[in-house]
Amino acid sequence: MTAERQVLAVLDEVYAAWAANAADAFVAPYDEVATAILPGAFLPNCEAIRTTMATVFAGELKGSKAVHEVQDVRFVGTDAAIVVGKGAVVPSGQADPDPASRSLETWVLSRRGGAWRIAAFHNCAA
Repeated sequence: MTAERQVLAVLDEVYAAWAANAADAFVAPYDEVATAILPGAFLPNCEAIRTTMATVFAGELKGSKAVHEVQDVRFVGTDAAIVVGKGAVVPSGQADPDPASRSLETWVLSRRGGAWRIAAFHNCAA
């Protein structure tokens, strides 16, 4: 499997966990010191990301799924990758994404011990 496919498989894991509304599985590929920047929020570590996702999966995002479209995968050396994409949330019971949820996303991944881990995530309104 190519390095690009390995990186994208990590993101596939995240989106599959979202579809299952499983916060623990959602953060499984995150590094312990990973950060996330969401509109109006900075989540400083993996536990903060997990807690936030558990809350929204039990509330406003219950039964939802997220969709993403990768725009670019760029490697910085052999052990770091930046993935840029577009995303959106499909609310429970709907077939199409909520237009207000469309976002631009940046993922930073690093390879440690042969495994790719999410080091940082940022999204903003598209």
